[in-house]
Amino acid sequence: MAKVLIVEDDEGISDFVNLELKHEGYETSVADTGRKALDAFEAEKPDLILLDIMLPELSGLEVLRRIRKTSDVPVILLTARGETYDKVNGLNAGADDYLPKPFEIEELLARMGAVLRRSERKDAGGQELKNRDVEMQPLSMKVLVAGQELNLSKTEFLMLKNFLEHKNEALSRDQIISAVWGKDHYIDENNVDVYVGYLRAKIDQPLKAEYIRTVRGVGYMMV
Repeated sequence: MAKVLIVEDDEGISDFVNLELKHEGYETSVADTGRKALDAFEAEKPDLILLDIMLPELSGLEVLRRIRKTSDVPVILLTARGETYDKVNGLNAGADDYLPKPFEIEELLARMGAVLRRSERKDAGGQELKNRDVEMQPLSMKVLVAGQELNLSKTEFLMLKNFLEHKNEALSRDQIISAVWGKDHYIDENNVDVYVGYLRAKIDQPLKAEYIRTVRGVGYMMV
């Protein structure tokens, strides 16, 4: 699951968001000042940052500007309701989205999911794809699992690539068939289950960790 850095000086909000994200399976770290945020960013290498604008020591906008000098990590700004100036300046400084406070956790989770998916798809055009101990180099069709090269058939490779491009997103069997075999091919849905079994045998079982999760009534999801 994605690693999220929560930058918020209001302890009540910070604790609440931290607890909810952990419950959803995210890895989290927390910073309560601008300087601590920059230190945590360098140390933790998060996949997403939730960044309050009003912070001690350095403002959220200054933190964002400094991060953007070296990284395009997705950033969602947490703003005071109605502060249009902060929203505009935040988006101009490189924020991916903003959410006014107070907010519902369901909306935060939805915005996080959308931002992460956009980020993953932007990086998927031939650059390295990675999820924990699984790495893929699409152009050379090379796959590494815990540093060891893995031999995959073309179908296994295309299915794994599809999962890596849509991490934490539930995919139906029809979606997987379209991505792997093409929309014009008739493929029995059971073939998806068979190839998921092959991937699990080559990835989940050796690593003793869940990478491909069954989503009941839908299909599968890489976590």
